[in-house]
Amino acid sequence: MYTASTALLDALHEAGVSYIFANFGSDHPAIIESLAEAKATGRPVPKVITCPNEMVALSAAQGYAQLTGRAQAVLVHVECGTQSLAGALHNVARSRTPVLIFAGASPFTQEGELPGSRNEFIHWIQDVFDQRGIVRGYVKYNNEIRSGVNIKQIVHRALQFAHSDPQGPVYLMAAREVMEQEVAPVSVDPAHWPPLRPGGLAQPDVEAIVQDLRSARRPLVVTSYLGRNPQAVEELIALCDRHAIGVLESAPSHMNFPPDHPMYQGNQGNEPHQNPALAEADFILLLDSDVPWIPLVNRPQPSAKIYQIDVDPLKEQVPLWQVATTRAIRADAATALRQINESATLDDSIVNERRRHYAKQREARELSQPGIITPESLTAAIHPYCDSETIVLNEGITNYTAINNHIGINRTRGRFTSGGSSLGWHGGAAIGMKLAHPEKTIVCLTGDGSYMFSQPSTVHWMARHYRTPFLQVIYNNGGWRAPKLSTLALHPQGYASKAEDVGVSFDPAPDYSAIAAAAGGAFACIVRTPEELPAALEAAFRVVREEKRCAVLDVALTHL
Repeated sequence: MYTASTALLDALHEAGVSYIFANFGSDHPAIIESLAEAKATGRPVPKVITCPNEMVALSAAQGYAQLTGRAQAVLVHVECGTQSLAGALHNVARSRTPVLIFAGASPFTQEGELPGSRNEFIHWIQDVFDQRGIVRGYVKYNNEIRSGVNIKQIVHRALQFAHSDPQGPVYLMAAREVMEQEVAPVSVDPAHWPPLRPGGLAQPDVEAIVQDLRSARRPLVVTSYLGRNPQAVEELIALCDRHAIGVLESAPSHMNFPPDHPMYQGNQGNEPHQNPALAEADFILLLDSDVPWIPLVNRPQPSAKIYQIDVDPLKEQVPLWQVATTRAIRADAATALRQINESATLDDSIVNERRRHYAKQREARELSQPGIITPESLTAAIHPYCDSETIVLNEGITNYTAINNHIGINRTRGRFTSGGSSLGWHGGAAIGMKLAHPEKTIVCLTGDGSYMFSQPSTVHWMARHYRTPFLQVIYNNGGWRAPKLSTLALHPQGYASKAEDVGVSFDPAPDYSAIAAAAGGAFACIVRTPEELPAALEAAFRVVREEKRCAVLDVALTHL
C-alpha cells in the first residue's frame, strides 16, 4: 500500500536527502512500516541513523549540512521530542544551517474512525494546542501536513526555504491518521522548488565602497561566517592580496581567512579590551557577522566608514542589534566581493604602505608556560597531526580564541563551531561530518562542560554502531569557567571573586574518557603533565585513523 509515509520518504530521496536522524515514537508506525517495506523491496530511501537523544540527532544533521551544504532530515516524537531538540534548534537557527525536522503528532481521532486512531494513553497527554509554536521563533518555515495527497509538494517547499539565504531549519508535523493515509503516487520535479539565487550589490554601492577603499589608510575586513561559502573565501583572499586589507575574525564559526596569510589580524571573542586592528581601522568591510565587536569594551573609531554586506543585515531574529553603518546591504558575500574585485584599482604606493603595516602587526603568541599545559600549548601540540584531511570542531568556549589562534587550519570547511551558544553540539556534529566524508579525520576540541552537554554515552554508542570514529580532546579546567568569568567581569572585587566555590566547579570530576570507553569502546586516556601529552596524542590519532574507533583525551589545564 502506498501511503503518505511512503510519499514522505520518496520526497526526501528525490530531494537528495541521504540520512534521516531518527528518534522514533508511537506516532511513527506508518513511517517505520514504509521503511521496512522499502528495505524488503529495494525501493531507495534515505538511510536511518538511530539517535537515542534528540539533540544529538539534530547536531548530527547540522554537522552534515555544515560540511556539505545539503539539508538532512531529523525525525522526532510529537511535542516531547520537539522540546528535546531545543538547544540544537538554537544552534541550527543561529548558524543558518539548512535542516528539515519532521515530528509526529498525537492522533486526532479516538474511536477508531480512521487508521492510526488513539490506542495508547500517551496520545491524550501528548496532545497540545500549538505544537508548532514550540519552534516558531527558530524556524524559517513551519507547516502541518493535513493530507497525504500533496505531501511531496510540501516537503520540497520546506526544503526550498531551508536552502535559500539566509538558510535555516524548517519544521513539518503530521498526525498518525495522515501518515497512515493511502494515497496515489504523485510525480513531481524537485527542480520546480529551487533555492533563491543569491543577489549582489547595486552599482552605486560598488562605486561607494571602491571610492572609500581607495582613500583608506587602514582598511579592515571583519567577518564571522563568510567561510560557509568557499567561493567567498577565495574572493576575499584575492581582494586582500591585491589591496593589502587586514582581516579580523570576530567569534568565527568557520575558517573565513587563512590564519597564515600576512593580512590576517587574528580573531576576537569576549576579550575585555580594545582590539588594536579595529581601533585603527578607518574603513571596515563588515561581511557576514552577527557580533562584529562588543561596543562596551571594543569598537571602531567614530569616523570609520563601515559597509555591511550580509545575507541577513537586519538580524531579523535578534531583538536588539545595531551597528552604525555607512551602508547596510543585503547581498551574497561571494557575489559582492567578486564585484568589488572587478572594479577596485588602487595606487601601488598606498597598497605597499598598508602591506608593510599589517605585516608588522601580526602578533607573536606565547605558547607555553613551564610545568603546566595551557590551552595554547595543547592546541599547538595538536596542530602537527592535522593534515589536509582533518576537520576541527571547536567547542572550547572560553578557549575559543586560543584554539582558533593555534590550530593552524587554513582550509575552507576545515574548522567549525556550532554557530550558536547551546553547548554539546560537537559530538553529534562529528558523527554527521564523518557520515558525509568518511575519509576525513574529525577532531573535537571541547571544554569539560561542553563534553558533558554533548550526551557522550549516546554519541559514543552511535559512533561505534555507525563506524564514525573521531577524536575528542577535553580542555579540562575543572568546571564551567564561562559563568565565573562573566561574574568577575561585572563584580571584579565582589564576594564571588573571593569565594572558593561559586557553584561552577566539577568536583569530584567524572572520569570523562571512561564514559566514552564504556558506551562505545573508545580509547580513553587521562593526561595530567606536559610530558604525557606527546605519547597520548600519538596513540589517540593512531587509534582513530588506523583502528577506526573513537579516542578521548582528558587533558588537565589550570583549575578554574
